[in-house]
Amino acid sequence: MTEIPVEREPAIAAELFGPTIDKARAFTAALADQGEERGLIGPLELPRLWTRHILNSVIAAPLFQGSVADVGSGAGLPGIVLAIARPDVQWTLIEPMERRVTWLNEQVKELDLSNVAVVRARAEEVRPLAAFDVVTARAVSALRTLIPLTAPLVRDGGEITVLKGVNAANEISAAEKQIKKFRLSDVRVEVLGEGVIEETTRVIRAQVRAS
Repeated sequence: MTEIPVEREPAIAAELFGPTIDKARAFTAALADQGEERGLIGPLELPRLWTRHILNSVIAAPLFQGSVADVGSGAGLPGIVLAIARPDVQWTLIEPMERRVTWLNEQVKELDLSNVAVVRARAEEVRPLAAFDVVTARAVSALRTLIPLTAPLVRDGGEITVLKGVNAANEISAAEKQIKKFRLSDVRVEVLGEGVIEETTRVIRAQVRAS
C-alpha cells in the first residue's frame, strides 16, 4: 500500500503565523500523523493539509477579537489554528463528539494554549453566561442551518464570521428567512488571501442585533 505524502509547508505559512509558527507546525504534524486514524480527516487531505486546511483557516485570523466560539470545531479547524495565530483572543471550541473533544483537549495541552476552552456540547445546548463577540464555524452546515446555531451565542452587536466555500453568495440567498428571523444585518461575503495563498478563503460575515 502506497503511503500518501503530506504536503510540505508553504513558505507563506511562517509569515502568516509569525512567532507562533512552531505551534502551527506541531499541530499540523500531529494532524498528519493521527488525523486519519482518529477519524478527523480523510487520507486524501494529507497532500493538501497546509493549503486547504491550515492556511485556509489562519488567513481569517485578523477578523477576530475579544471572545470567540468555534461551533463544531472537530479536528480544530479553524479553532485551534486561529487560537495559535491569535493568542490575544479567548477561544471556546464547541464540539459534541467525545473522541474529537479528547483530541482538542490533547492539542490544547500539548501546544500550551492558555487562551482556549473546550466544551463538549451541541451549539444549541450552550448558554454562555456572557455572549461571545464573534461566533465562527467551518464546513459545519449550510448557512440557513448554521444561523440558528450561531446567532443565539453572539452578543448584541457582535458578529457571525463563518468560513465557506465557493457557493457562499448562494448560501446567503438561500438563508433569507433565517437572516430576517435572527436579525442579521450587513450580511456579506469577503474573499481573503487573494495573491497570498493558493486557495482563497470565503468568509460570510454578519452583525447580530438582539432587538
